[in-house]
Amino acid sequence: MASAQILAIVGPTGVGKTALALALAEHAPVEVVSADSRTVYRWMDIGTAKPSLGERQRLPHHLIDVVDPDEAFSLALYQQQARAAIERIRQRGRLPLLVGGAGLYVSGVCDGLSMPDVPPDLEFRARLEERAHSEGWQALQRDLAVVDPVSAQRIDPRNVRRVIRALEVFHATGRPFSTSQQPSGDRAVPALQIGLRLERQALYARIDARIDTWLASGFVDEVQRLLQRGYAPTLPSMSGLGYREVSRFVMGESDLSSATTQFKHATHQYAKRQMTWFGAKPDIVWLDADSVSAEQVLRLAQPILNQLSSSR
Repeated sequence: MASAQILAIVGPTGVGKTALALALAEHAPVEVVSADSRTVYRWMDIGTAKPSLGERQRLPHHLIDVVDPDEAFSLALYQQQARAAIERIRQRGRLPLLVGGAGLYVSGVCDGLSMPDVPPDLEFRARLEERAHSEGWQALQRDLAVVDPVSAQRIDPRNVRRVIRALEVFHATGRPFSTSQQPSGDRAVPALQIGLRLERQALYARIDARIDTWLASGFVDEVQRLLQRGYAPTLPSMSGLGYREVSRFVMGESDLSSATTQFKHATHQYAKRQMTWFGAKPDIVWLDADSVSAEQVLRLAQPILNQLSSSR
């Protein structure tokens, strides 16, 4: 296995990845490359747990605020931009720090994961979108479970866009979407991956407290401004956790208490899927989120720092 070139901090949402990255910046020359599928969108700040401007001044972050909420952003585009950012950081003699909980984004960098080259089939997508509208997302989830049980397990069934994409790939190729996702050593960036974990109920309590803080800090207003800008709740960006639930409240389709309960439950389920995804990765070094320290992580990362120093 090639020597690690970057440090990655991974784990479920709310576990403390950003806090650890900021602590590392107090001791080492690091810059963050975000591995989050939501922080790429402009004007979506509170509900994506985007680092504040002050935090980004203390610690440079890359791949944040890359596109507007109605612009497409793919894994392939993320890989291209992330690899370019990593190379620029290394050329400056600094340590690239990949931070995030989007398993596909992390794997896209660290494993060189490639996605199937299947162009969009707009007619097929429209048919499935209509079916999801008339029969509910459960109908598409059942179809996916039949042809690709691995993807059905991995993908949030309420993320209709991703479920449709998995069905679209199977429709075009006859092969499950999950088997089309292949790692490539040529594109992989060797990484020391540090995983943060908490006991499940402690993590859920932390998630719930964070959501309560977001709501008290203006998250409803953030969603309302996005809708007023013309960003439809059906957009992929707006289908993210919290945005879809609060959008329904803003549009009068639910009350805030119900939206909050649904938001918390959906986030618990997402965190559970993240833990399953990362738990299956044998190369991750797991540390307890409650006791981890920057010094502990830097001891593990010392060979990478030594390599950077020697290459200056």
